[in-house]
Amino acid sequence: QVQLVESGGGLVQAGGSLRLSCAASGGTVSSYPMGWFRQAPGKEREFVATITWTGDNTYYADSVKGRFTIARDNAKNTLYLQMNSLKPEDTAVYYCALDRRSLHTSMDYRTYDYWGQGTQVTVSS
Repeated sequence: QVQLVESGGGLVQAGGSLRLSCAASGGTVSSYPMGWFRQAPGKEREFVATITWTGDNTYYADSVKGRFTIARDNAKNTLYLQMNSLKPEDTAVYYCALDRRSLHTSMDYRTYDYWGQGTQVTVSS
């Protein structure tokens, strides 16, 4: 059973940066697309970014495009999210996700079948 564990969240001032990591264990993830999602209090889970299994193609929500970068290191079974120029509206719990049922990336959280426990990101103004 694959397990995903996020780390790197925290409190940062607006304009600052954070780098999230998602370490996978219990199985290989290198052949599958992965993604980052976030959920703020009282809101639905929303798509942030996704990456193909090769890492060659990435896709972003419009709200984070140009500020966030998704990447993966398949040798380390780890997914990353570099977040720059953070804004208070980026405050949320961030989740990494793995889709082992498809070879294609997706912005729909229902596509993903493995999830981490989440890491809190708080951006102060």
